[in-house]
Amino acid sequence: METKDADLSRLKIDRSEKSVNPDSHRNRTIGIIIGLIAALVILFFVLRSSFTPGIEVKLTTAVTQSPSQTNASLTASGYVVAQRKAAVASKGTGRLIWLGVVEGDKVKKGQIIGRLEDNDIHALLDQAKANLLLTQADLKDADNSYNREKALLKTGSATKMEVDAAEARYLRVLASIDAAKANINSQEIALENMLIRAPFDGTVLTKNADIGEIVSPLGASSTSRAAIVTMADMSSLEVEADVSESNIEKIKISQESDIVLDAYPDKSYEGYVSKIIPTADRSKATVMVKVGFKHYDDRVLPEMSAKVLFLSDKPKDEAKDEKPALIVPMTSLTNRGGRDVVYLVREEKTVEVPVTTGRKFNAYVEITSGISDGDKVIDKVTDQIKNGIKVKVL
Repeated sequence: METKDADLSRLKIDRSEKSVNPDSHRNRTIGIIIGLIAALVILFFVLRSSFTPGIEVKLTTAVTQSPSQTNASLTASGYVVAQRKAAVASKGTGRLIWLGVVEGDKVKKGQIIGRLEDNDIHALLDQAKANLLLTQADLKDADNSYNREKALLKTGSATKMEVDAAEARYLRVLASIDAAKANINSQEIALENMLIRAPFDGTVLTKNADIGEIVSPLGASSTSRAAIVTMADMSSLEVEADVSESNIEKIKISQESDIVLDAYPDKSYEGYVSKIIPTADRSKATVMVKVGFKHYDDRVLPEMSAKVLFLSDKPKDEAKDEKPALIVPMTSLTNRGGRDVVYLVREEKTVEVPVTTGRKFNAYVEITSGISDGDKVIDKVTDQIKNGIKVKVL
């Protein structure tokens, strides 16, 4: 083969200094060092941003309130309660045969709203009237007999004993007449007790019994009803609110207040403190305060939940008809680059949001655009607060 004639002496490794490039080796080393330093710097900043707690901030909520609410010294929750309310029942016991009202009906004082079965009472009344006629007939006979015996006594034809007996019979008949009249009166009262009348002018709230059910004044059994309807005087509605003992000193009789029903949060009603109940609830450490309405409409119903804002000053007349406004504290608003902004917090970082402002109410300002009701913004914005910085919410 041709490989046998090859000159192997020419195959050798050149170890001379020409084969080694020191600059290349040095450059590679420097590049590695620079890369390590850059990686360490990046790691340092990453770790520092990860472990830095950030600026401590507090959040406040943007809420929709009426202008007068910004002047509230205290807020309490309660319920609308009718101060005149009654569970209307009969005085007698019997089966309900007629019910003339349903829920929502308006009734007048003394109006008949129900009737119980009264056939037996009518029979007893007729019997009592018949007994009266009978005793009245006996009275005429007893009177004639008594007068006759007195005349005979004068002629000596009758004795004193016979006259006394005739007089006693006459007096017994008179007493029987009185008893018969009392019995008639009693049956008439029993008959009246079968009629159920409205105790005052009001509105029927609930219907508690149906025709055919037994109605009893005390609901003596599980099958009888104590009341046929529940009614209330709708002109006596007030809010009963529980106020903490520690804040009761802020409440005064006739103090101006603002009432907002949970059912209609955009509508407020003017009110005043009508009564402070002179006792506390030890289990809740509260005192009940009754707040009357100055004016209210048909939307206000008993047992509705409400919030009462006790005002420190009487609201201005021009602010009464103003619409509710979305407000934030003045300390949450700042100016950046010539525009008004507030700061939200997303994933522990600030988010700058431009807003449009409107009216000012003491320490609050109206926000007309940019954020919504319920958004939480940073309170007490300082120069350190900027877009995108890390913060810690307290």
